[in-house]
Amino acid sequence: MFNPSREDVRRFFCETWRKYRAQVPLEGLEMTALDVVLLHTEYHALLENEHRSIDRDFPPEGGEINPFLHLSLHLAVAEQVSIDQPRGIRSLHERIVGHARSRHEALHLILECLGEAVWQAQRNQAEPDLEAYLDCIRGKLRS
Repeated sequence: MFNPSREDVRRFFCETWRKYRAQVPLEGLEMTALDVVLLHTEYHALLENEHRSIDRDFPPEGGEINPFLHLSLHLAVAEQVSIDQPRGIRSLHERIVGHARSRHEALHLILECLGEAVWQAQRNQAEPDLEAYLDCIRGKLRS
């Protein structure tokens, strides 16, 4: 199983951004990562300063959102939708895109559910509850 370190993930996003800005061709997951990064102009300066951002902490107590976690959740949802895993996420994604004001807002609604599923799994020291994750997304459609 692929299990990158925190530093690996951060370097991946910084390197993808560097390659894009240098007009170096991107490969595979880098193209999806770039799509995500382009949605978040507020993170571009951070990605341009790899040496300062690789080891930086983003404590929630300080009111900061961890940009690398946020980008990673976006990437995870993009992958889930592309392969329809968990089964049904692709159709829920399409429905929530139609429900939201924008595609990006729709993704953030799904990200909230994914973040909750991951947090619950860590708290319970268990695998993520995929049905609860999908139910959370369905709930966003009802609200």
